[in-house]
Amino acid sequence: MRHAHAGLETPEYYVPGLSADYVAQRYGIPLADIAKLGSAENPHGASPLATEAVREYLGALHLYPSWTADPLREKIAVTYGFDPSEVICGAGETEILSLITRAFCAPGNKIQMPGPCFPIYHLFAEAEGRIPVLVHSATNRQSMALDVDAYLEAVEPNTRIVYITNPHSPSGTWLEEAEVRRIIDASADALVVLDEAYVHYSETSGYIHLVHEYENLAVLRTFSKAYGLAGLRIGFGVASQPIIDTLMAVKPTWNLGQLQIVGGVAALNDHEHVARTVRTIVENRDYVERRFEELDRFRMVRGSRSNFFLVEILDLDTDSTKVFEGLLERGVVVKDGSVSFRGLDDRFLRCDVNLQIHMDRLVDALNDLP
Repeated sequence: MRHAHAGLETPEYYVPGLSADYVAQRYGIPLADIAKLGSAENPHGASPLATEAVREYLGALHLYPSWTADPLREKIAVTYGFDPSEVICGAGETEILSLITRAFCAPGNKIQMPGPCFPIYHLFAEAEGRIPVLVHSATNRQSMALDVDAYLEAVEPNTRIVYITNPHSPSGTWLEEAEVRRIIDASADALVVLDEAYVHYSETSGYIHLVHEYENLAVLRTFSKAYGLAGLRIGFGVASQPIIDTLMAVKPTWNLGQLQIVGGVAALNDHEHVARTVRTIVENRDYVERRFEELDRFRMVRGSRSNFFLVEILDLDTDSTKVFEGLLERGVVVKDGSVSFRGLDDRFLRCDVNLQIHMDRLVDALNDLP
């Protein structure tokens, strides 16, 4: 009998947000009355231009797509000011994270990440026999801000990949460009991966331009959030050509289907949809912050520049799992910090920013808990 390697003997799996259908069926709540705030999905749905492009291509599904997704690579290159040879596309940003893990960190070497962080970072590292290093000591537990000095102190000679998530997940906190540059400069022997999955909600253009200056930097983005294409699974990375060439060597053939390619190309033209989405998130991020002032047992961790935020549970007589389950009973889906994020203990929940009606449902449900 063949056995998995040590990193997979007791595998840990990513914990996604619960579906609204599941909650409706389990608790007998009408689907329309459920606030789904655990998956960071777009409140306005998919890009209309992408939807139409996908619909128009349904008659050509018998044709193979470009194995390197060239039409989408070229569109991304034009949009952000790169050469197509400096772009790679994946089945979601998560596929590119997997490629980076395999291509730039040999088994037994270290991959550094903030603690807490997007779980896929350490799950992929462990699954591939690499050593994830979550630097919990660099995270301020009150503000969730990253202490760059402490983060850099953790970098070791056998650290091969250093992650920066900006805005950070799960807190939404933001690093200024000078701080990002410090991390890149101090990690010259590692590949720095700047994950900008939620950058649209920061109301900035992000730091993708830094790829032109640094040969040890890769910037990743996704179509799942502001473009609303989570169901299509499209992500991309930009980096110097040698980095992209290496990733292409480990990329599966035809990892993107034609519907993903045409949908992604069209979405990049849908500026109106992105602007509307960002406007809704920013307005309701401010709105829910004001509403949290009504609560005395829960604290919203302020400063998020994303479409989610952390909630600290101040009531010592309960914990995140009890609150999570109490919210489900009231038709509100969030993420239990102690289950979804390693190092985020049972005092925290992660909640999405969404339509105002759902923000009201969240705060009202928290207020209603015994």
